[in-house]
Amino acid sequence: MGMVQKRKKMHSGDTHLRRRWRVRSRRRDLDQIDDDLRTKSAELINQAVNLDEPGFAQFYCVHCAKYFIDDHAMQAHFRTKVHKRRMKALELEPYTEEEAERAAGQGCYKAPKKRVIKTQPTKEEVKKGKRIQLEKEREDVETPKSKRKVAKMQL
Repeated sequence: MGMVQKRKKMHSGDTHLRRRWRVRSRRRDLDQIDDDLRTKSAELINQAVNLDEPGFAQFYCVHCAKYFIDDHAMQAHFRTKVHKRRMKALELEPYTEEEAERAAGQGCYKAPKKRVIKTQPTKEEVKKGKRIQLEKEREDVETPKSKRKVAKMQL
């Protein structure tokens, strides 16, 4: 009957290493990506050749701020949960200083509006003239289900 084995703590004091691992894979924040979508989305899709980036910086997902090695990898990324979650997060407009002041009590609060965001076009579509569009969702449009409910209530 031996003693209980003690678990070794290999890297317990290496907080600087943990911080480096956590920050290494960090991507751009949502407000930075939103600014890129509004101002320079065409430039990011059609970048100059950069030998330091994966795929020579020719395959870039603007919504996720990631480089890919080829078009097939980028198209596969568009179907993943990670990309779809990022697209869902970008639907809400980013917070502004004005909105923060309203929430603090200086002015009346307005809820952030939802936008319709579509996946970026392929390189061929961009060459033909298609661009990324940030469309705002209209609130005055009724959905077919709500029309049916209204019609049933009137009968």
